[in-house]
Amino acid sequence: MATTDESTGTWFGADGQVSQLRGLLFKAGCLGATLLALFLVFVFLVYVAIDAIEPGTADPAWWATVATTVAGPAIVLSIYYYRFAPRAGEVAYTALGLPVAATLLAGGVSIVFRHIVSPHEWLALVVASLVAYGALEFHGQARDAGALERVVVGAAVIGLTIVGVPGLVPSLRTLLLSLPVLPMAPLALLGTFVVPIGVGAGWSVRRARESDRAGLIAGGVTVAAAAIGAVAGPVVGVSWTTWLVLTTVVGVPVGLYVERVYRGGKGVSGLALPVALAAGVVVCAVIVETAGFAGPDVWIDWEFLTSAHNRTPREAGIYPALVGSVMMIIVVALAAFPVGVGAAIYLEEYAPTSGLSGSIVELIEINIANLAGVPSVVYGLLGLALFVKVGELRPGIVIVGGLTVSLLILPIIIISAQEAIRAVPDSQRRAAYGIGATRWQTVRTVVLPRAMPGIMTGTILALGRAIGETAPLLMVGVAAVVRISPRSFFGLFSAMPRQLYSWAQLAKPDFYHGVLAAGVLVLLVVLLMMNGTAILLRNKYQRRD
Repeated sequence: MATTDESTGTWFGADGQVSQLRGLLFKAGCLGATLLALFLVFVFLVYVAIDAIEPGTADPAWWATVATTVAGPAIVLSIYYYRFAPRAGEVAYTALGLPVAATLLAGGVSIVFRHIVSPHEWLALVVASLVAYGALEFHGQARDAGALERVVVGAAVIGLTIVGVPGLVPSLRTLLLSLPVLPMAPLALLGTFVVPIGVGAGWSVRRARESDRAGLIAGGVTVAAAAIGAVAGPVVGVSWTTWLVLTTVVGVPVGLYVERVYRGGKGVSGLALPVALAAGVVVCAVIVETAGFAGPDVWIDWEFLTSAHNRTPREAGIYPALVGSVMMIIVVALAAFPVGVGAAIYLEEYAPTSGLSGSIVELIEINIANLAGVPSVVYGLLGLALFVKVGELRPGIVIVGGLTVSLLILPIIIISAQEAIRAVPDSQRRAAYGIGATRWQTVRTVVLPRAMPGIMTGTILALGRAIGETAPLLMVGVAAVVRISPRSFFGLFSAMPRQLYSWAQLAKPDFYHGVLAAGVLVLLVVLLMMNGTAILLRNKYQRRD
């Protein structure tokens, strides 16, 4: 029989010792639940990967070659890092994962420049944005205007330079696009996309090394590599758009990370892992090609990623659905992020907390929390009624699908942003008020910078859920199959989950085994990269704090 010490409140067993049985049982139960969940996810991933890769179709000699040249050195280096050089291990895994993540991001950027914004449209948008920024800065320097005047002037400047007045006044962006002479498309993208990234890379190196010369070299190398590749790329079969994007989106972050590792001098040996893997892949390819070993008959390959749907399973691809998902996520981010964060800022920093108004605000917060648990199909019906019936938009277009999914994740963004803002210590707000800052200045310079990591983490996780939703898209009429990628936000589209759902209903076994599994892997990779980005952001800013 257990007893308690009245002075300390400590529980003892019959033999006078502290009883830890309940704690041990609880610990074991939590561990078992965690391991079970991980095991089930692992089994699912293995099952899907086997269907998509079909490892049994490869020659045993092919697998032996891969194990000897690629897997073996990677395992040996990983064991070495784990046992003797943990810091080098961190560098190795980052250097290995960064190019993969950057390459996926480069694919998304390439889709933007090929299907959403042309190089000339991007040039006009950048120039118009710079003009708008300059006009707003000039107004701020010329007049000590109030908040209302600044908002009105800002809206007018942005409207005239970027949007215009439909049917009355064309925007500056539209006027630039109508000029009879425009620079060639590669030069337009080089000047408005590559050069700013090169300047940013040079500034980063200059600040790190405290050397203007090093910064100029870094920026110059970035721009020169992109320019030379844009000319020489088509000769070797790489389009100039792909080369510019790879140079900036992949080459710059990888180069900056390698430079930082060398400059710090810690964990430099970790860079050997990606080098060893790359060399192993080259050696493996040479051996396999020379000996004639047959590899696995994989479903997920470059043709699958760049082709449209086809009735023949081996010729079916996911590219139009992939483009549609990217365009939909852009709409979701632009629609849900500012509204969700703005609502969270108001509820936490400006909303009344007492009286009748405080009760109304509390009711609103309760309803927001409840909306986060509403089934996604309900949001599909809401989007159908709001955007198709009332807004008279065409069913199945990108803007309708994106706005509908935005309604789905809006409560999640609001709640996560509220938690991040609430986590900022009140002492920092009081310190800002103490030196004469207004509430808006406090929110802008104190609260938001501290809360932004949590806000971004919650937003990325919400976008990860948005890209995997199917039910709302079914309700608003998103097509099961689209053979041509959408060219605008008002074009018909299909998303990856919608495409997977249609493949699962086809009668041919090759569709709901091979093709479907390959599509699931692509969707899972995108989801894991988005979730991994959220985790990295959180960890980075937690270490900084």
